[in-house]
Amino acid sequence: MLKVDVLNMKGKKVEDLELNENVFGVEVNEVAVHTALVNFQANQRQGTQSTKTRSEVSGGGRKPWKQKGTGRARQGSIRAPQWIKGGIALGPKPRSYSYSIPKKVKQLAFRSVLTSKVQDGKLVVVDKLELKEIKTKEMVNVLGNLKVNNALVMLDEKNLNVQASARNIEGVKTTLVNTMNIYDLLKYDSLVLTKDAVKKLEEVYA
Repeated sequence: MLKVDVLNMKGKKVEDLELNENVFGVEVNEVAVHTALVNFQANQRQGTQSTKTRSEVSGGGRKPWKQKGTGRARQGSIRAPQWIKGGIALGPKPRSYSYSIPKKVKQLAFRSVLTSKVQDGKLVVVDKLELKEIKTKEMVNVLGNLKVNNALVMLDEKNLNVQASARNIEGVKTTLVNTMNIYDLLKYDSLVLTKDAVKKLEEVYA
């Protein structure tokens, strides 16, 4: 049976929470995690780099010299790739780097990272995260009470006060269960979850 302490916003334990072992207690699969991470980073690439071919650079409208009789190599344009200011022969053009991986592999990667957070003692569960107003100082105090500084705060649904209050805190990012990604899970040292976020994760990944 896998259990974790549930803390309040003051950092005090209020109850125990039993975690679903199909989500937070699986065998960590590093290959799946690596596959999902590389896929995420590839899908983030814009692929907007572009070079000009000989047909796109300016100039070179006429043949520089006649074909024969000059003793020089034949040339058709001063904008051919071998010329200074010529076009690029095989340069990059806009393209998409994105590709897909099996859904089960992605889910296994998420489960593996969530499990590793539990094993490393880096999973913090809060009974609720509620702020009366947008106040960065209040959010800093809450994170201080939870004893985390480099953390990904995951909510089950949008909460403007919490998200806006954490926006300018260095080393802290907020996300939602349905928008989380493998990169952020790995990037941040601690994972702070609300009880409702834990339930939602278990519904999605169990």
